[in-house]
Amino acid sequence: MTRKNARTSEETLNTMSRPIDLARQHRLSTQAVRNYEDAGILPPADRTPSGYRTYTDLHAKALSAFLALVPAHGHQTATAIMQAVNEGAVDTALALIDDSHDQLRKDRQTLASVENALATMTPPDESKVASVGALAHQLKLRPATLRKWEKAGIVRPKRDRKTGYRVYTATDVRDAQLAHQLRRGGYLLSQIADVLDQVRTAGGIEPLRATLADWHGHLTRRGRAMLAAAAQLDDYLKQAARET
Repeated sequence: MTRKNARTSEETLNTMSRPIDLARQHRLSTQAVRNYEDAGILPPADRTPSGYRTYTDLHAKALSAFLALVPAHGHQTATAIMQAVNEGAVDTALALIDDSHDQLRKDRQTLASVENALATMTPPDESKVASVGALAHQLKLRPATLRKWEKAGIVRPKRDRKTGYRVYTATDVRDAQLAHQLRRGGYLLSQIADVLDQVRTAGGIEPLRATLADWHGHLTRRGRAMLAAAAQLDDYLKQAARET
């Protein structure tokens, strides 16, 4: 064997690793690494004559890319991205990434709308109640709109025991005002219902205001994770291009 061939063989051996080596490098179990390969998250591994899997730098970069994609896009989307890349459908993978960025943009817009709506609201006066007609008049809506919101879970009025008419408490009025603000911002009823569920879970507007900073932090962390994941995925794509 020539010196050049010997050096090439040595470099090849240095880039090969066992499942346990790749697992330790990424602080995973060996079974997790095998599962990722079986799921198409990693490219297929070569096998030794005795049937053992061998991994290379390409697999290490693929695993790094996937682990970076998970906090950025979620496990399901990260899996779909890597599967598409490993099948040669890079455009499909990029479209999935575009969808995640679009969702992040929408989440930021929702947060801004909630903040703007809360800024114009005052704590409800629990001593006051309103009928469907009075609330509709206050918000300049049709009573039928409020009934539609009720079906969507946005407002939850009670019924007067004597008359059977809907009665809106001050909290119901607050929810309707917030829904009205978000509806004018173009949000779907299902999206508004989710926001109001957060208001109710937080115990009102004031506790929800205190959670907005956490919401901002979550969106910032996700945005940063997307940047980091993009770099890792680009590194993997470059390595794959070099090897092909």
